[in-house]
Amino acid sequence: MTTKPLHNFHIPVMGLAYTIDSPIRVAQYGISSVISIIDDEILEKMKNFYNQKFNLNYLEISTKTEDYRAKRITAYLDMVDDIVNEKFETFKQEISKNKETLKDFIAMLPNTSDLKNSLQSFINQKNNWGSQLKSFIESNLAPGSIDVNIMTKVDKDNYYKKEQLPVTYNDAHASLRGFAHSKISSSVVLSAGMNPRLYNYMEEFEDFFPDEQGMIKKKIILKVSDFRSAMIQGNFLAKKGLWVSEYRIESGLNCGGHAFATEGMLLGPIMEEFKQKKHELIQSAHALMVNALEQKGKPLVSEPLEMKITVQGGVGTSEEHQFLLSHYHTDSIGWGSPFLLVPEATSVDTETRSLLMQSKQEDLYLSHISPLGVPFNTIKGTSNEKLKTEKEAKGRYGSACPKKLLALSKEFSPEGICTASKKYQDIKLKELYADKKILTAEEFDKRKAGITDKACLCVGLVNSAYMEQNIKMKGEKQGVVICPGPNLAFFDKEVSLSEMIQHIYGNVNILSDNQRPHMFINELKMYIDYLKKEISDSSLMTYSQTKKWNTFRSNILEGIEYYHNLFAKSSFFKNSLPTINLQLQECKLALIAIEIPHIDK
Repeated sequence: MTTKPLHNFHIPVMGLAYTIDSPIRVAQYGISSVISIIDDEILEKMKNFYNQKFNLNYLEISTKTEDYRAKRITAYLDMVDDIVNEKFETFKQEISKNKETLKDFIAMLPNTSDLKNSLQSFINQKNNWGSQLKSFIESNLAPGSIDVNIMTKVDKDNYYKKEQLPVTYNDAHASLRGFAHSKISSSVVLSAGMNPRLYNYMEEFEDFFPDEQGMIKKKIILKVSDFRSAMIQGNFLAKKGLWVSEYRIESGLNCGGHAFATEGMLLGPIMEEFKQKKHELIQSAHALMVNALEQKGKPLVSEPLEMKITVQGGVGTSEEHQFLLSHYHTDSIGWGSPFLLVPEATSVDTETRSLLMQSKQEDLYLSHISPLGVPFNTIKGTSNEKLKTEKEAKGRYGSACPKKLLALSKEFSPEGICTASKKYQDIKLKELYADKKILTAEEFDKRKAGITDKACLCVGLVNSAYMEQNIKMKGEKQGVVICPGPNLAFFDKEVSLSEMIQHIYGNVNILSDNQRPHMFINELKMYIDYLKKEISDSSLMTYSQTKKWNTFRSNILEGIEYYHNLFAKSSFFKNSLPTINLQLQECKLALIAIEIPHIDK
């Protein structure tokens, strides 16, 4: 069977549960998607839901079971693999017998696909196509990958009867172990930066190493925002004999969920650097990996293994999609937030999906609601926001903290406490009110907002999946938190899976607004606004801070110059080139006009 993907797009992880069962929904069509595996509770409940739906025999795993977090993750992934394989076999039977079903599938494949042309030739045959088609399908079709995501920062220490457990029982470590012990052959996407302890732990599992044929059962994908980070992390893992099979580059700001802004480095120049230096990345890692494998006595890999470069964050048209594939030689493009409007692909409740469809650019914003202290893309008007406002009107702040996944602050307890919790906010507000007399009203309000803005993501990011499947929710009512990227503002209707895929490949257009700026222009504007806000919000000006802002601006200016040259030479976007050039000039003037204070060293 071929291992070549059927599609040149993938569905990235979204929140804790928006893609919790996406492989079950779309993998039979060859579409790869990513499941977050940090929250074992939602995985266990979804396992029980599908266990009943498909009359399976997976047993419940209680919190009293030793190592229950890892075991729940393993069981869920094994179950998803079983369901996907069963649905894939059924789908192959359908398209080998029914021409209309086959035609619908062909319409969903990339126009440049050799597979599409081959399948179309079977449609054109009048006689004796059934047996030949069945053989062809068996040899050339494969389900999409069931990939998983671990946010490396979410690696809380865990305790049992007030005693700290070994590091291997930390949240991210347990998640990794759960994936490693599962039977699926897929990839783990490691996001949110480097966690050396977690990376070291990967050496414990044989599935992450290449076998005698150079095949890796459990592959590593690193989500990165710049080349330097990719090189450092890739070499760190290579020194352990571990190969990074894919670097998933994401826009720093034009993305969903947590936004890790670069130092003004824009997506285009970042992609250019990966394009120019990919060989360097491969050769450096290969040499280190071979040396490490030799020292460990493991099978050697004479030639570098495959290393993919993919990109995601803000893509919205087929022209942008094809440009990223063609110009930067990328292997796949991540389409995230638009799939929140595709019920066949993602787990979103009706009320929240309606809110997403009605959202405008001004409704999507970079918030401070994450307990991680990292800017977080979200939308105005969520049910979580409404409930939070109602509580605060009654003088009640903070949330119950039933899961404690983000209980990472050690300020008041070695066991950790979440900054969105009622316990934490009560303490901080008490301290604030004690200082009220020495603060101006403006300072007081600003500090209070800094404390109370935080929302419970552990619950808010999974509730939508519970609501969609009518799974009973326990505990305090907290509503839904959702984390779309700013790009979603240009998508305003619910669409079918087929429509979304055909939009990606340029066969239909589901965008109502023809004035949508290019994805690079959108990101550029976000970085300019980000710099303005950083300066205006800063209460303490230092030489190092202003130096950082000047570097930030210089990098953006270099990016604008890069885009001028890029678009002038590209065969893409010819019709919109005058508009793009005008927007680039406007951005340049806006950037130059920003006043950065001069502070002597």
